[in-house]
Amino acid sequence: MTRTINLRLDINGASHALAVDPRVTLLDALREHLALTGTKKGCDHGQCGACTVHIDGRRVLACLTLAAQAEGRQVTTIEGLAAADGTLHPVQAAFLEHDAFQCGYCTPGQIMSAVACIREGHTGCDGEIREYMSGNLCRCGAHNSIVAAVRKAAEMAR
Repeated sequence: MTRTINLRLDINGASHALAVDPRVTLLDALREHLALTGTKKGCDHGQCGACTVHIDGRRVLACLTLAAQAEGRQVTTIEGLAAADGTLHPVQAAFLEHDAFQCGYCTPGQIMSAVACIREGHTGCDGEIREYMSGNLCRCGAHNSIVAAVRKAAEMAR
């Protein structure tokens, strides 16, 4: 018999009640229970960064975080970055401007990490951006464009 727990998750400014197996990851809760599929399931082992979301403003890997750990905390996914009127977040706009994606699979995690990287103040030079974005892999090789987009968004934020 599978037991369930009742959770209330605050995601992108909205509260969601869930009854889930206690072992459900935040990634699976987002994708399978709430239909928020922008957060991608890549390696499911915390190695690629495709599942990066923010909890209370800090980047976390949703595949390594239990949904229960997010209860009572503010979760932001890629769907929650744009303004209510549809205006893109400056990092999203910079990714478009710099063509910082190819297949696009890693893009949501890259953008979520980039937002945190800028907020954390780790954009002093390209090397620093690369270091603090190193947990997000792009198998297509768009890293130069990603760094350019992060640099541009950081400049706009200053």
